[in-house]
Amino acid sequence: MNGINRQIVPFLHAALRRFPAVVITGPRRSGKTTLLRTALPGAQYVLLEDPDIQDRIRRDPRAFIDGLHPPVIFDEIQNTPQLLDYVRTLVDARPRKMGQWLFTGSQEAPLMQGITESMAGRAAILQLLPFSMAETPKADPLLGGFPEVVLRPRGRELWFASYLQTYIERDVRLITNVRDLAGFRRFLSLLASRHGQMLNRTDLAAPLGVTVPTISEWLRILEITGQVILVPPYFENFGKRIVKSPKVYFGDAGLACHLLGIQTQAELDRSPFLGAIFEGFVASEILKSQINRGQRKELYYFRDQQGLEIDFVVPRPNARFWLVEAKASKTVQPSMAAPMLSLSRVTKDRATRRIVVYRKPRTGTASTAIARGAEALTLEQFTAEINRGKAS
Repeated sequence: MNGINRQIVPFLHAALRRFPAVVITGPRRSGKTTLLRTALPGAQYVLLEDPDIQDRIRRDPRAFIDGLHPPVIFDEIQNTPQLLDYVRTLVDARPRKMGQWLFTGSQEAPLMQGITESMAGRAAILQLLPFSMAETPKADPLLGGFPEVVLRPRGRELWFASYLQTYIERDVRLITNVRDLAGFRRFLSLLASRHGQMLNRTDLAAPLGVTVPTISEWLRILEITGQVILVPPYFENFGKRIVKSPKVYFGDAGLACHLLGIQTQAELDRSPFLGAIFEGFVASEILKSQINRGQRKELYYFRDQQGLEIDFVVPRPNARFWLVEAKASKTVQPSMAAPMLSLSRVTKDRATRRIVVYRKPRTGTASTAIARGAEALTLEQFTAEINRGKAS
């Protein structure tokens, strides 16, 4: 897109060589269609949001399929999931013909159900998230990573307002029957104010006047459509009693800023939410680095009942991990590494790196040494490290 290379491209090409079908899921407007049309410029393109095409498929799906010439890109397959059954028969008829049927979908859970039932073993499933900093330095905690915002930042407020309207009216209604759409919109803003905090469903339900099961259902919708990240606590207690609630972040920092009414970098710098926004951006960068390299999403935080907390625990090979603290400060202090060093005393040297991630100062030299056994990396340095794929 506009000369910006997506990190997932090598894995997409590998999937096209090894599977008859490929499915790209991810949040709406994350670049899925552009990715496929760029990778396969000669493929036939079918937009399944078009009402006329939907009508043709309903009336005679077999005739519609017979009129196509693979490779074919089906955009937004969740609108006509019945096509999967017909594509499956064609795949089974020519099982060695690879890379012929490509699908995009914005709703991960309903789409995955259809793929599991109709295309098991026949389709590679990849996920595409908005731009990462490794893909473009224009992605940042204020703009986030949605391609249209990053490439045209002056229109960000109008774009996010339109995005939310489309998301609520199309994606949310397609997944479940949310009767109170206005309440759901208020829920999004309230949840943004809890960005980076441990999830407390009762705390969210009370001011909205809804039940805890309603909050759980709304959170489920946000999670399966890729709008929020739920980071669970690390599952090993190291001899400590740990909390069990996940932490919640919006997957795109730009969307979180929009919901919080933050429009400029100066406003973000002054905002009480700066630390949480920065922390959430680091979380999304870690997950993007894993997904874009074909790895499992593995991200945790640590907190025990005595209040010792580490922002992120990132699993590494050989049962090891990185400990990461995200600090929006531009000044590095040794005290920032203290929680990681304290936890490391009981982890038997399994933590291979202890990293404080901070904002790069405009003037002066960026710090690297912070305390013995820990290091300080700017956000730019950290994203380069997590995308380098080191085994340490």
